[in-house]
Amino acid sequence: MTHDEISEAVAQITRTIPFNQVIGIRVERFEVDHVQVAFDMRPELVGNIPRKILHGGVISATLDLVGGVTALASVMRDREVSSIEEVGEVFSNFGTIDLRVDYLRPGAGETFVATGYVLRVGRRVAVTRMELHNETDVLIAVGTGTYITG
Repeated sequence: MTHDEISEAVAQITRTIPFNQVIGIRVERFEVDHVQVAFDMRPELVGNIPRKILHGGVISATLDLVGGVTALASVMRDREVSSIEEVGEVFSNFGTIDLRVDYLRPGAGETFVATGYVLRVGRRVAVTRMELHNETDVLIAVGTGTYITG
């Protein structure tokens, strides 16, 4: 499979997850060691009505997703995935072991971008670092995720 085919397969899997549809997450960038997803603020995502800021659960779920997809990208490269079926197989064996989120500022904004970076990928476990910014590049939250990879 080409990089573009793998990228599209992962984006498709990401789009089919019902909770990601609720948030409105879209994959913006998919590289082996760098993944970026984005979503737009909507009334359904508000956690503090008077201040109209993003719900902490949405922040956490988005960081978890981008961390997992970042780990997935590295694992697929290392395993030399060659078909869409193999992408699905690798994805089906993934799971979050640990997730730490540090909320740095209120989630104010119109558009949010979450970026993931690989810290380490081993045979069975991957560790990633994630950040969430708004459209003016204000850092809202950071996270570290540990994922079982098979």
